[in-house]
Amino acid sequence: MTISVHGLAVSRGIAIGRAVIVASSRVDVAHYFVQADQIESEIERLRQARNAVVEEIVKVQQSLHELGPNDAHPELTALLDVHLMLLQDEQLTSGVKHWIVERHYNAEWALTTQLEVIARQFDEMEDPYLRERKADLEQVVERMLRFMRGVALPVAADARHAHDSAEAPLVLIAHDLSPADMLQFKQSVFAGFVTDVGGKTSHTAIVARSMDIPAVVGARSASHLIKQDDWVIIDGDAGVVLVDPSPILLAEYGFKQRQGEVERERLSRLKNTPAVTLDGQRIELLANIEQPEDAVAALKAGAVGVGLFRSEFLFMGRGGNLPDEEEQYQAYRRAIEGMQGLPVTIRTVDVGADKPLDRGASRAGEDHLNPALGLRAIRWSLAEPSMFLVQLRAILRAAVHGPVNLLIPMLAHASEIRQTLALVNRAREQLDSAEVPYGHVKLGAMIEVPAAALTIPLFLRHFDFLSVGTNDLIQYTLAIDRADEAVSHLYDPVHPAVLHLLASTIAQCLERGKGVSVCGEMAGDVTLTRLLLGLGLRSFSMHPSQILAVKQQILRCDTARLQTWAQSVLAAEDPAALMTD
Repeated sequence: MTISVHGLAVSRGIAIGRAVIVASSRVDVAHYFVQADQIESEIERLRQARNAVVEEIVKVQQSLHELGPNDAHPELTALLDVHLMLLQDEQLTSGVKHWIVERHYNAEWALTTQLEVIARQFDEMEDPYLRERKADLEQVVERMLRFMRGVALPVAADARHAHDSAEAPLVLIAHDLSPADMLQFKQSVFAGFVTDVGGKTSHTAIVARSMDIPAVVGARSASHLIKQDDWVIIDGDAGVVLVDPSPILLAEYGFKQRQGEVERERLSRLKNTPAVTLDGQRIELLANIEQPEDAVAALKAGAVGVGLFRSEFLFMGRGGNLPDEEEQYQAYRRAIEGMQGLPVTIRTVDVGADKPLDRGASRAGEDHLNPALGLRAIRWSLAEPSMFLVQLRAILRAAVHGPVNLLIPMLAHASEIRQTLALVNRAREQLDSAEVPYGHVKLGAMIEVPAAALTIPLFLRHFDFLSVGTNDLIQYTLAIDRADEAVSHLYDPVHPAVLHLLASTIAQCLERGKGVSVCGEMAGDVTLTRLLLGLGLRSFSMHPSQILAVKQQILRCDTARLQTWAQSVLAAEDPAALMTD
């Protein structure tokens, strides 16, 4: 009998094959107390496990460097770096030692206890990407536990043996996957992935999209429901996993799979085709990136620049040791040079005092506060001017190497604008005094708070361009935590209030001759491309994997005709009902 398992669709396409199951290595962790004379030996076991995992990851990184440019995925490189930083994080190592020394826990028990302590901090984060970095921490711990138990790496050998004994493709079913695991699997035979946990911004999802491999994450009990060697269909478009499908379903999805392959081939031919509408409107398609190495994927997808470099990923997983000016400068420089003369928009750090890079203790009474409404993004930067000046100087210096736009997140008040501009000027003065060369940058502001969207003239007086962060704009406009499953169904990008704020922002920028782009998820959603074009948007920034599909939509559109339709959508009580017109 066919079983249907539902999760999140994170990488499009169809995969059909036999299941290979990866079990979690945190099952049956030993819990016992050690004697005082055993404490040092337990700490040494912990140290050996950490060193072994570090060595394992370094070897994986070396193998990445040996791959050709078409096989080396920058997302994996960046995520492996995160794992190395977590392994060296003082909060993890000192916390585990505390449980061993003070409570006399054995090393495994101490490690899992400290994992739960740190995991709770990740759960309280507002940003979904940063919140899902808890999975990276869990995987680091699992690899250490695996070493201490003398358990070999999962799957790779079994998968090769399975493939030798059968011609059927293999699909991977796991509770979760680490970047190192995924590299091994990329070099083996897997056609698709299913994980119990994860979200649309989890690293598994990001890497699956970059590899163009069908994937479903957040499928909860998939690794328990699916048995080894079961036939499985992964529908990456619908977020559905079909177990033990009937011959009719196999034939139907086999046809869909072949259609998808033809469509991907057709899209790949559009890489060098200019994004111009039927009525001659040139559209700018930009890439969102998280690490300097992501520039490779952006260029490969045909992006004409970077519309959003999320600089906060240089800051995370460092145990409070923030990157200094030189490290940041080198990272920004690599991204700029990687784009080969195309513009790069760098957003200043978009995290807050509740994030892992916080160097101090929590404020008194902070536990009950909502981090989405607290000291985050520009508010945190202005509260830490010395940190902010370091980042500003690094960005200005990097601008010597190519065109750079400087983007400020979450501005809402005139006072914040004045303080930000004053600090940008002070950073220039400091570089002048030190006789350090720097380049010219265009200044931009993110529109992601309704207060900002309702006071656009204020922003246009001070900034060269605006970028609409639709993810937060929707969340704040509708008062919905998009990570809360209980209300996530109310998270609606085409709610009339959201559309009016977006349309008004675009219209006012066009009227003043100022650049405006959308860099949230709406930009990469092909079902919304026509509407955004009809509202006057001419600059889209998205994950590189979405660029060609959006470009295909653009090439089929006549913006002159879409304008009237877009206005009717704006005027509707239920805009979603008109989206298929």
